Amino acid sequence: MKTFSYIAAILGGAVAGATAALLLAPEKGEDTRAKLQDSVKDFCDKHDIQGIKQTVKDFCDKYKINLSSKQAEELADEIAEA
Repeated sequence: MKTFSYIAAILGGAVAGATAALLLAPEKGEDTRAKLQDSVKDFCDKHDIQGIKQTVKDFCDKYKINLSSKQAEELADEIAEA
């Protein structure tokens, strides 16, 4: 379960950092929000939940992290909802 927390923290930090960078950019709020919406839409168009599950599995395999199938699916679902 500790490994699951590390993965969630890494992914959550990456999302938070990217969001902060976009929101603190020296552009008008409208332009930044439009870019953010376009980026989210593009991501959703390119990645379905199965793609996210595969990405989580590949990440875990690469770093030799052992997650049960249920834990991997829960993580993928949380990422998809974010």
